Amino acid sequence: MRHRRLPACAPPPGGCPLDALPPLAPPHTGRPVPADDEVLPGGDHQLFWSLSFAFTAPTWRRTGGFCERYTGYGGEDTGFGRTAAARDVDLWWVGGAPAQHQHHPVSRPPVEHLDGILRNGAVYRDRWGTWPMEGWLREFARLGLVRHDPVSDDWTRCAPPHIGPSR
Repeated sequence: MRHRRLPACAPPPGGCPLDALPPLAPPHTGRPVPADDEVLPGGDHQLFWSLSFAFTAPTWRRTGGFCERYTGYGGEDTGFGRTAAARDVDLWWVGGAPAQHQHHPVSRPPVEHLDGILRNGAVYRDRWGTWPMEGWLREFARLGLVRHDPVSDDWTRCAPPHIGPSR
């Protein structure tokens, strides 16, 4: 699939015709862009993104589906990609199958998802032995929101600073 992010603008009355969307949304810079008649096998499973994917029913059963221990935001797609790789399910990028991603505001790092990222990151670490989303975790640490214990390899939320009268 070719992932495209639509711009931050209101659609015209009645919406946008599908053929008007491609010029509005350039391909996602972090994903391959095969030509319309091209299929690129052997994709990087770390790039799996559940906003657009397809499997045959037997292949879906082979993956075992999504791990239901993930709740809220973060880690579920990375975990699924890792599971697919472990079960020898190849990732292919298919040209001529664009997926339009509706615009929504994002924050970098996504502080509104901090607790979900910590919770789901720990699930991923329990399953796979490493933490996902390390760039975000390091950025949270730089902001003083989390700390990393290198001995236990745990990431934990920092206590908020005490705000009150001075003594």
